[in-house]
Amino acid sequence: MTSFSALSQRQEFIVVLKDHLFYPAEIKIPSNKKIKLIIDNQDDSIEEFDSFSLNREKVLFPQQKSIIYIGPLPVGSYTFFGEYHPSSARGVVIVASKVISSNEVNSKGVISAEVNSTTGSESLDGEHSVNVN
Repeated sequence: MTSFSALSQRQEFIVVLKDHLFYPAEIKIPSNKKIKLIIDNQDDSIEEFDSFSLNREKVLFPQQKSIIYIGPLPVGSYTFFGEYHPSSARGVVIVASKVISSNEVNSKGVISAEVNSTTGSESLDGEHSVNVN
């Protein structure tokens, strides 16, 4: 059984689904760690997160956040896509041996992903990974 303190320290990564696109489309996570992936579906339509390489699928309801736990995984690339919009809703999880830690994030400032609702463009400060603790 996992203790509450271990769960509270699990790294969280956020991906936004907007206009049938994932932002960021590439996230970097640490190897050999279980992480919490939060997917914020900002679209008005349902989508299904699918990944054969991660062995995960999850219905993403409109205007809601969903949680998927992944890992621990070895170093590598793991693709994912939206089942209802597979040509546009695509992304990849990059598992690396070194990912920015929360201490490094705090010393460099906040790393965040924002989607401009007018242009649909992505704005990131720092790395493409979003680390929320």
